[in-house]
Amino acid sequence: MLDIIHRGNHTLLTAVDNPLNVTLDWFLPDYWQAMDAIIAEKKGRSSTWFFDYSNGIGVLRHYWRGGLVGRLLSDQYLYTGLKNTRTYKEYLLLVELEARGLNVPKPLAAKVDHGGLIYRGDLITQAIPDAASLLDLLKTRALSDDEVIAIGKTIANFHQQGVFHADLNINNIMLDNSGRVYIIDFDRGRLVKPMHPCLKRNMQRLQRSFIKEEGRNNRFFWDSAQWQSLIDAYQNN
Repeated sequence: MLDIIHRGNHTLLTAVDNPLNVTLDWFLPDYWQAMDAIIAEKKGRSSTWFFDYSNGIGVLRHYWRGGLVGRLLSDQYLYTGLKNTRTYKEYLLLVELEARGLNVPKPLAAKVDHGGLIYRGDLITQAIPDAASLLDLLKTRALSDDEVIAIGKTIANFHQQGVFHADLNINNIMLDNSGRVYIIDFDRGRLVKPMHPCLKRNMQRLQRSFIKEEGRNNRFFWDSAQWQSLIDAYQNN
């Protein structure tokens, strides 16, 4: 269950049993910077901040639009109610997936700021300890057979429970030091019926991301034959 706290134009979302005293300040990078708690910042189309807090490492992500619309509206979305926001939907989905025992980042809190017909959103999750994305790993070494099989089986576990990921690529799949596989970034993700056609598109998108990164990186330790091993593990899970 969610704890929904309204404070003016701000809506704070946390789990009912969340022991953390999350405040609106948690969503301000400057707040963590002032405490010298920022330990890393990942820059891309938008920035993600990693900060040190009492229970571990938190990951703060702001919602930004992509494509041509993003050039005009940046981080602004049409507000038609809290439960229709991308922020609320992703946080609720992560809570559900964690409750099912699936390997996702632990959701800590989310915030929606709205005024009139516009809203902006932020999400905080717990960082996965000692983990790296497939992209970062493949730039430095090849995957073992066991790791390839684990990736296929993990994706199968999600799909067997009808979990659709809107952008399944090798940036959003992570491995920790023990070989456990996690999937991150469920913005626009949703639950569908198992065997829904959109789940097949997940796998096609993932394959394209391997091919894309192989073409753009001089050092990329991926053997296309491993894709068949991944698919076999996925289909036989």
